[in-house]
Amino acid sequence: MRQSESLTVPDASLEGRQVMKKLPEITLAFWIMKIAATTLGETAGDLFSQTLQLGYFLTTIALFLVFLVTLVVQLRSARYNPFFYWTVILSTSMAGTTMSDFMNRDASAAYLTPGTDALGWGPQGLGLGYPVGAAILVSLLIAIFAAWKLTGQTFAIRDIVTFRGEALFWAAILVSNTLGTSMGDFLSDSSGLGYAGGALLVAGLLAVLVALMRVPAIPNVALFWIAFVLTRPLGATAGDFLTKPAAKGGLNLGTPGSSAVLLAILVGLMAYAHQQERKQAATRDEHLAPLP
Repeated sequence: MRQSESLTVPDASLEGRQVMKKLPEITLAFWIMKIAATTLGETAGDLFSQTLQLGYFLTTIALFLVFLVTLVVQLRSARYNPFFYWTVILSTSMAGTTMSDFMNRDASAAYLTPGTDALGWGPQGLGLGYPVGAAILVSLLIAIFAAWKLTGQTFAIRDIVTFRGEALFWAAILVSNTLGTSMGDFLSDSSGLGYAGGALLVAGLLAVLVALMRVPAIPNVALFWIAFVLTRPLGATAGDFLTKPAAKGGLNLGTPGSSAVLLAILVGLMAYAHQQERKQAATRDEHLAPLP
């Protein structure tokens, strides 16, 4: 997107920002990794809560703690590290999956494996339903953006270099991933589109956003955040399509195998991104090195 285009002319006033950059540039590779991470978040979240039958309540607590640990590592990092950044994205996707399930679902047979009457210890789910759950999450996301606006921090992630800005960014990411899970599950379970149909619908909406990038009146920052939310239901529907039984319209590949393959893909992409970041850092250091 235009707001994420790289700077090509070195400027002494930007040297501090280059050093402090904690978040990635928005490129095609970014969106591929985002979809891979959110799809893995769906399959891994279901693996713990449903396949291993830990339940939505216990899994949500455990994965939220994982999110906090990965977030601390990211916040303490001095500069952008693809492994740290994408680990937090993955942890928010996994936590968002079970948080959404806990809010929206209950212990009814519609959400349980045949022959199972309970999942894990504690409450089985609040049973709010997708519309109510989505309304709560949308309200919370709007509140975060309102607070963000009041702080005067930028919404363009390339320019986020402060602790407060990054903390607000990650709060918005967690809520948006939870909201995206609710949207994806609604498309898959309740809309009648099924897993493949839901994924195609979201992919179509993302294509519209790409076209809108050429409309000068529409801020690219707004398009970015809409796209960021929409990639989560794409991952949710794609993950369900991979793992759910064929009788429900899925490929029945299972959560363990699907999660393992997606994790391997994501780690490979993270390694590639890390290699590219090291090359770019070396190039920056060469430009900033004093002449002999």
